[in-house]
Amino acid sequence: MRQALVHLLSSRRWEQAIVAVILLNSLVLGLETDAGIVARFGPLLQALDSIILVIFVVEIALRLFAFGPAFFRDPWSLFDFFVVAIALVPASGPFQVLRALRILRALRLVSTLPALRRVVGGLVAALPGMSSIIMLMGMLFYVAAVMATNLFGEQFPDWFGSLGATLYTLFQVMTLESWSMGIVRPVMEAFPLAWMFFVPFILLSTYAVLNLFIGVIVSAMQEETEATATADRQALHDDTVHILGELRALRAEVAALRQERPGSAD
Repeated sequence: MRQALVHLLSSRRWEQAIVAVILLNSLVLGLETDAGIVARFGPLLQALDSIILVIFVVEIALRLFAFGPAFFRDPWSLFDFFVVAIALVPASGPFQVLRALRILRALRLVSTLPALRRVVGGLVAALPGMSSIIMLMGMLFYVAAVMATNLFGEQFPDWFGSLGATLYTLFQVMTLESWSMGIVRPVMEAFPLAWMFFVPFILLSTYAVLNLFIGVIVSAMQEETEATATADRQALHDDTVHILGELRALRAEVAALRQERPGSAD
């Protein structure tokens, strides 16, 4: 029975059905944010949400029964279990905030679709390489913030009056959000040579360090894709070897039967 459940839970049709339920649940939770829609269709939306929750609970229970202890060794299964468990906690009193977390059920698409799992796997694999880049960016921001606070803090206390305010201002400059007309040009009216500070900072932070982030993530995703492709090729090779072995055994049996026929006829 467990083998039949494992086959069912791993089938393409089951995956498509769960994806459809997740998308429907996401739509229902989105509609519940509109007061007008809730006023007209509130009971229907609540009924749909309850039915979908029951489907998720049944699915988790089936997976627990089918996979047994192996269920808790799979990070994606633990993620699904956590998301469904949150929905079972009564969203009242101190747990009222959990009502907003119901939308986390939409993230089950990540664990359901293999393509999304590979993307997340690539991001996780990139974390060790990103740590050194984060340290480099932190050093760059700290040095630039100390310099900017000393240079511009007296004239522009709202932007550079403290180390924290300067860090936030430099973050805005790095994202290129209103950095020229909103910050740099007003500063240059008081300090005409301020561009000599901001231009190198933008070149280093936005175009150099952030591109390092992108490079590390792309490299990790390529390695994740190659690892998945290698695993698929190995699985295909193993299946081919198994089928060839069965064919050889079948040929041997056929040959043995042919040899037995003349003797049986005598």
